[in-house]
Amino acid sequence: MVQASDSTESVQSPVSFVEKLAGSEAFCAMFREGMGLVEEAAAYLDGAGREEAKALPRIEALAYAAESMRLTTRLMQIASWLLLQRAVNQGEMTRVQAASDKHKVRLSPQELASNPDVFSHLPQRLRELALQSVRLQARIIHLDQLIYGGATKLAGIPPSSPVAAQLERLRSAFSPGH
Repeated sequence: MVQASDSTESVQSPVSFVEKLAGSEAFCAMFREGMGLVEEAAAYLDGAGREEAKALPRIEALAYAAESMRLTTRLMQIASWLLLQRAVNQGEMTRVQAASDKHKVRLSPQELASNPDVFSHLPQRLRELALQSVRLQARIIHLDQLIYGGATKLAGIPPSSPVAAQLERLRSAFSPGH
């Protein structure tokens, strides 16, 4: 929006809703939720979860190990992203610095490791933690795309699709001359 005054013009940028959201009380609540989930999961996996895992049959014990590793990875991505955004919100770094390759947390969906039948036989607390972390991760990935994905949308560059990338690899592999 451009506003004219007596003899000078001042240009004001529109207020970014996403920037406001990232620095809002909603973000603070998400930060507390994420860090609390990290603490809960660590306490569970080091305590009661360890004991529950010992009592599981072999198949479920393997699924427990896979699920707990996936949970830990997912939560470390979440915690890293939240801490990075908090640093931006507190002025310790800029959004541009946070988006740089040096600092950017590579968020990737970490789905549940087990099929639904096996997952349903895992300890209830592990299932709850895993599902909570998947939901929180989806919210964070969405927010990350709103904050940092806007640059590619504004530049007219379509977002890359994992399916499109795989199809291109297949085309390349099976094209004549390869």
